[in-house]
Amino acid sequence: MSTPDVLFAVADHVATITLNRPAKLNAVTPEMADALIAHVAHCNASDAVRVVVLTGAGERAFCAGSDIRDLDGYDTPWNFRQRPDYCDAIRRLTKPALAAVNGIAFGGGLELAMSCDIRIAADSARFAAPEIKLGWIGGGGMTAFLTHSIGPSNAALMVLTGDPVAAETARGWGLVSEITAPDKLAERAREIAKTIAARAPIAAETAKLNLRAALSMPIEAAIQYERDLQTICFATEDAAEGRAAFKEKRPPQFRRR
Repeated sequence: MSTPDVLFAVADHVATITLNRPAKLNAVTPEMADALIAHVAHCNASDAVRVVVLTGAGERAFCAGSDIRDLDGYDTPWNFRQRPDYCDAIRRLTKPALAAVNGIAFGGGLELAMSCDIRIAADSARFAAPEIKLGWIGGGGMTAFLTHSIGPSNAALMVLTGDPVAAETARGWGLVSEITAPDKLAERAREIAKTIAARAPIAAETAKLNLRAALSMPIEAAIQYERDLQTICFATEDAAEGRAAFKEKRPPQFRRR
């Protein structure tokens, strides 16, 4: 689905999805949610895409969450519950996903960032779960992701106050992996994405599955699951190519097979 409010580009096996409503802090409309769903489906089906970078346009915001003005358009709570969810879409990505948080990541914007596998941020970025200030709570994985990322006490502080935390605090808590100057963020995100894109694609996608499973499975079951996934990867043509390249002392040429 094409919309000027969500930009999509692919280069060097890296897809970049840019939320493009900077005047509205990249707040997500239903049309933008539909576009994100469509772009995720395309990325999942395309061998040309190995990594996805998600970011926002402008200097002020990564994403301020859902556009509040659209929420009154749902005539019943059930229809609100059944709406297409943009965070669900990002979590459906089978390819590794990196959030480049260039400004505020509030509400659904924070959930979008946490739906990605890796998060890096500009040192001007801020993070918040402000829904409580408006009378509700997050519904795109807010408490689950925060609790796993930053621990129960820090998660409670964010969810119960709704107040923002700075990028440096977010890094100290483990919410983001790196912070950088705003003008270096896109470059650093692309550097990480290209590094991942150069790895064996099936192994990277399998590692993503394994990382997600490790959050929810008991340790012994997680180890057995990991071993099964390792066996699947070992049987691929890319694994054979990796072993051959190692023996021949040359860079491997992975083909996602």
